[in-house]
Amino acid sequence: MFAVVPLVISSLIRPKRPNPVKLATYECGLETSGPTWVQFRVGFYIYALVFVIFDVETVFLYPWAVTYRQLGLFALVEMFIFVALLVVGLVYAWRKRALVWK
Repeated sequence: MFAVVPLVISSLIRPKRPNPVKLATYECGLETSGPTWVQFRVGFYIYALVFVIFDVETVFLYPWAVTYRQLGLFALVEMFIFVALLVVGLVYAWRKRALVWK
């Protein structure tokens, strides 16, 4: 709701001056030199998702590694479960051959 209200208000009070130039494709101030719609292979998305997952893992592992002595055994078990779930996901992706470039 906090994101929608400012968008609605700004769309209601903004000046409305339609112009065909506003809808034109912008490419570094120059005329476009080719097709403006480029499709990426699905393989890029799979690798990006795997990267994001393991990047988030690093974000969670770093604070734990800094303070693991103060957290105790319960936090150690939780972190092992977290890493085990990520390893299970990686093995699943590996077996489905999602990480093989086609």
